[in-house]
Amino acid sequence: MREVTFKMERQGLVKEGDEVRIIERPSPANYSYIIEPAVAMSGCIPFSQRIKSKSGVVKEIKHTERGYYVIVEFNE
Repeated sequence: MREVTFKMERQGLVKEGDEVRIIERPSPANYSYIIEPAVAMSGCIPFSQRIKSKSGVVKEIKHTERGYYVIVEFNE
């Protein structure tokens, strides 16, 4: 299992246990990923660590002073 953290601006858009689909956004130097439909966005991920799965399961949602973070597990 692989875990990836996504930044979510508002609470309640997804919950633990939800299956989510992601879309990939390539750039010249790396990839970023978005939980559809525009729920949360990953940080920059190097080409060598590209996510191969198109869906995953929300493992945990963390609330910090900087906002909400969604941890998604991918089966890879």
